[in-house]
Amino acid sequence: MRQLTREITRSCVVGPASPITWCAGSARNTDGCAYIIFTANGNQDTILAASGLYLFGFTYLYVGINLTAGLDGTGLGYFSLFVAVCAVVFSILNFNRFHDHAFGVIWLYWAFLWVLFFLLLGLKMDSLGRYTGAVAAIQGWVTGAIPAFLLLTGNWGKHDNATAIALAIFGVIVFAALYPVLGRPKPDTAASASQPDRSTSPATG
Repeated sequence: MRQLTREITRSCVVGPASPITWCAGSARNTDGCAYIIFTANGNQDTILAASGLYLFGFTYLYVGINLTAGLDGTGLGYFSLFVAVCAVVFSILNFNRFHDHAFGVIWLYWAFLWVLFFLLLGLKMDSLGRYTGAVAAIQGWVTGAIPAFLLLTGNWGKHDNATAIALAIFGVIVFAALYPVLGRPKPDTAASASQPDRSTSPATG
């Protein structure tokens, strides 16, 4: 399970550039298949946990398709809603079946981020752009780089409950505090959006 957790964590630290997303998506899906085939040995828990790799793999592939084809991202946004629901299910599984509470909280982090992608891309809530970027940047460290380092050094899971509580408190406080600063529309933007464009209106005398 530790090795599988390391694979999933490594999946979320890859950047969004088009060639990278194509490679990352393909590699994640291929790695997931290889991991299941060669190391699961019929263990249902291992196969179930490994399936989480595909949420990242197909998201990266979808991002790559959007960047390559120049799509507006609406489809990716609604796909992100589906992935967010799946991430909540994986969170519940980590709490109740795998007994990895810290990773259960991390799956909730990812579910929140995918919900933001749905709001930003699917529902076109452009005011969330800066906030979503900040959340993604923070999660890259909190759910990716730092857990990966702890896993590689054999220190992940030593204080599971304490880590889960710390992650939950950190996420709620930081992401809630960032929203008023980065998530709300700027007053000048909201005002300009509410006023009609008079530059093309016929002159009246």
